[in-house]
Amino acid sequence: MMDWTNRHCRYFHRQLTRHARLYTEMLTTGTLLHGDAARHLEFDAAEHPVALQLGGSEPGELAHAAALGARYGYDEINLNCGCPSERVQRGAFGACLMAEAPLVADCIRAMQDVVTVPITVKHRIGVDRREDYGFVRDFVGALHAVGCRVFIVHARSAWLKGLSPKENREVPPLNYSCVHRLSQDFPTAMFVLNGGVNTIDAALDQLVGLDGVMLGRAAYHDPFLLSCVDQRVFGESATTMSREVVVLRMTEYLRQQIKCGVAPRHVVRQMLGLFQGMRGARQWRRTLSNADVLQRYGADVLMFALEAIQERASTWPEAA
Repeated sequence: MMDWTNRHCRYFHRQLTRHARLYTEMLTTGTLLHGDAARHLEFDAAEHPVALQLGGSEPGELAHAAALGARYGYDEINLNCGCPSERVQRGAFGACLMAEAPLVADCIRAMQDVVTVPITVKHRIGVDRREDYGFVRDFVGALHAVGCRVFIVHARSAWLKGLSPKENREVPPLNYSCVHRLSQDFPTAMFVLNGGVNTIDAALDQLVGLDGVMLGRAAYHDPFLLSCVDQRVFGESATTMSREVVVLRMTEYLRQQIKCGVAPRHVVRQMLGLFQGMRGARQWRRTLSNADVLQRYGADVLMFALEAIQERASTWPEAA
């Protein structure tokens, strides 16, 4: 989710669910140690619980980055061992780290030494055709041995040679049974399943026997599906959540961000999918993607877009 789940996206998603844990986009150690750490790490208190996901492979640098994350108040530090992009491979981290379990264990220990918040790992079930169960079991076992107790498992292998990052999210077959087997073999650890889960019904199916399910692009492209999570997953009473209420809340947030010098487009682009599947969804996306409209309406652009689709809904034939 690099360049996707930034702080504006997370604040928006928090308007839809109070309890789901939110994750940052993957931030590399170099970005935090040599760049503007505050710009990447600052977040609104409303985002809690929120986890910082790191990319890196050098124990000392990861420890420093984890300490920064704890200082900023993140509830969890997550090490990414699952991203298959070429940019990540050149940095010798992401999914390629699954072939170096002892190094990952050293990284976990280094971070645990400097922070008290949980250190967790996100990984695949295999890498470059090393897909036998023993491979991922031994990887998890090496990290479990040094105290890692939460594993977020993308239930596909990462084929680093020959597939693009997009293809790596679609071509390697899903194997949910592998994640369930890991949960059985490591009963003192928590396992969260990721990959191919696009509905809350599908998530609930996988929660039988597992500790959690992570939604990625499904929640980004159709964010309103998060509006039933608190009720259906966490057992809260039914609410009267509506897209209109979310627009009102985000309008106030947009006003605050503009006062801080944030351009409207950085906030509203996270909301393009709010009306996914509804009449007027295309008009909503077009309005919020129009640079002239953004400049003209500024902090009122969300209300303008909402009023436009409400006024014209009866004339729009398409559903999305």
